[in-house]
Amino acid sequence: MHLDTICGLLSQIAPLKLAESWDNVGLLVGDRKSEINNVMTCLTVTPAVVAEAIEQQVDLVVAHHPLPFQPLKRITSDTATGKMLLDLIGNGIAIYSAHTAYDSALNGINQQWCQKLGIENSKPLIEISESLSSQTASSDEKPESLDSPLGSGRYGRLQEPSTLVGLAERATTVIGAPPARLVGDAHKIIKKIGFACGSGGSFVGSAARCGCDALITGEATFHVCLEAESKGIGLILLGHYYSERFAMESMAQMLSEEFPDLRIWASEQETDPILGG
Repeated sequence: MHLDTICGLLSQIAPLKLAESWDNVGLLVGDRKSEINNVMTCLTVTPAVVAEAIEQQVDLVVAHHPLPFQPLKRITSDTATGKMLLDLIGNGIAIYSAHTAYDSALNGINQQWCQKLGIENSKPLIEISESLSSQTASSDEKPESLDSPLGSGRYGRLQEPSTLVGLAERATTVIGAPPARLVGDAHKIIKKIGFACGSGGSFVGSAARCGCDALITGEATFHVCLEAESKGIGLILLGHYYSERFAMESMAQMLSEEFPDLRIWASEQETDPILGG
């Protein structure tokens, strides 16, 4: 199995045209002609993840968060990023990241949240036009179905109304996360909910415009919390790690179903760096 074949499937799961303009997505390190036997997914490339990849003779790491993310003037062991890149490249390990493209895909992270909480007919919090998506699509991508609008974040109506605290308990239970932090009245009745995984504080305004009663995200700054409070939008803060990590396990499963002859798994050494979640 060549790396390019796997990249093709990844670009179908998470079309790169959906990535935010500031993002760095796609194949970031590697030779497209190289042979792939072992694939590991993770949320973030860390020293522990690199050590696991080397020990397990991984050929490809599919990481949610890009490495590198920002342009590099030099790659040396003087920095943590440089050392990880040198270790991975030295062991012939490729890196692929879909990041915000996976966040926004029709079966991406935010849509998976909708499915976990039983929301049907969801829509993006911020839509992108069909013309824009076709202009920015790469040549090796197949277009996503237009049965559902494309865009960032998702929102929809709960099958049954819930209190903010009750919804938070449901969300943490389905992903095995510690208790979430809340902004707003814990007993507020939530009928319509928005999702913006990771650092989703910038979606508070969009959630309000879409008529959401609350937004589920990973983390938000103090001032974003104040903004949400002023707009009457409840926040459920799961932690960046827990709001996204489960979807890299889903990614491993999707790849395994398509490539049953390959060894594919989600990192077993990756943990939340924040103690207590």
